[in-house]
Amino acid sequence: MEKNKRILIIVENLPVPFDRRVWLESTTLTAAGYGVSVICPQGKNFRESFEVIDGISIYRYPPPPPTTNKLSYAWEFPYCWVMSLRLASKVARREGFDAIHACNPPDTFFLIGLLFKLFRRSKFVFDQHDLCPELYLSRFGGRPAVNFGLLRGLEWLTYRTADMVIATNFSYKKHASTVGRFPESKIHVVRSGPRISQFTPVEPEEELKRGKKYLVCYLGVMAPQDGLDYLLRSIRHVVDVVDRKDVHFVLIGSGDSFVDVKLLRDDLGLTDCVEMTGRISDEDVRRYLSTADVCVCPDPKNLLNDVSTMNKVLEYMTFAKPMVSFDLKESHYSAQDGALYAVPNDEIEFGERIIQLLDDPELRERLGKQNRKRIEESLCWEHTGEEIVRAYDALFGFDAAPEEA
Repeated sequence: MEKNKRILIIVENLPVPFDRRVWLESTTLTAAGYGVSVICPQGKNFRESFEVIDGISIYRYPPPPPTTNKLSYAWEFPYCWVMSLRLASKVARREGFDAIHACNPPDTFFLIGLLFKLFRRSKFVFDQHDLCPELYLSRFGGRPAVNFGLLRGLEWLTYRTADMVIATNFSYKKHASTVGRFPESKIHVVRSGPRISQFTPVEPEEELKRGKKYLVCYLGVMAPQDGLDYLLRSIRHVVDVVDRKDVHFVLIGSGDSFVDVKLLRDDLGLTDCVEMTGRISDEDVRRYLSTADVCVCPDPKNLLNDVSTMNKVLEYMTFAKPMVSFDLKESHYSAQDGALYAVPNDEIEFGERIIQLLDDPELRERLGKQNRKRIEESLCWEHTGEEIVRAYDALFGFDAAPEEA
């Protein structure tokens, strides 16, 4: 049904359609009858400044330099804001829109939303992918101080501007209602489950194990908060301390910490047993995950990670893979009994849990089946994505009961 409403989605972290969550939201809203445009940075394999894919208009700008310190982290905010405002004005002239859907980080797009609320009466929707103040602490350490307070203020202003909030899980919903004082009735939980019809296993390829008996995979972003240093030290425990030479480890992904992770790998003497692929195609991701015996989630416990849903957890589950994770609240909610959990931030126990899974094929099979079943029954996008349509139907009043004649 054509709903005669257009939505402009603004995202800064990744290019679209590479950003899976944003692309799933965009295609789902389009299929439901909404018009969708997207503003995002350019990236590898996504260099065009404008293109239309599956009926979705995508406007891209050159990305800022990688964030490596507090100064570059601060510079990223105004740069992306100015580029996004410029393109939002362009979209307004070309196509128009009835709502701005801003995905964080950063929490600065409320200013763009406020401008268009005032001058075009557009709605502003806050899609909270991260808790930015907690993200800052997880990346740079230390205790809450001036910068943390500034980020909390930006978050508060974003809530005050929003007409609706979309949260990735119930922990984020609770944050929005308690810390943000946002009305619960206007907060919708839209989980980032994969679309199982598009993210399917393939035949395992033994050659990916590089002659070893087992393959252990990591898939995800490589940033300071993602725990790749914990993972590498746990791998050193497996390979050097326990003397397991029958395992090949593959780290898939990239990010601000890619070079640092590679240097640490080499410094720990793990070059021969730890392969780093960088970003690879979805087809190659399927090959590696289909072949993996165990997958890992080394995100350490902190104020951000404990309440965040990790996309890699859901992707491992889609491929029916058992996994090892630190015992984090939302990771435990997602995987439940489909993972072995290590004491948070204990890299030695993390390594021991990897060994435990490798040495117990029946346990691996049981956990993997549990994970696939949970994805199919409740966590895949085919289930969770319905909420994004319900949220927008409520925002625009399409869910209202028809008036009696």
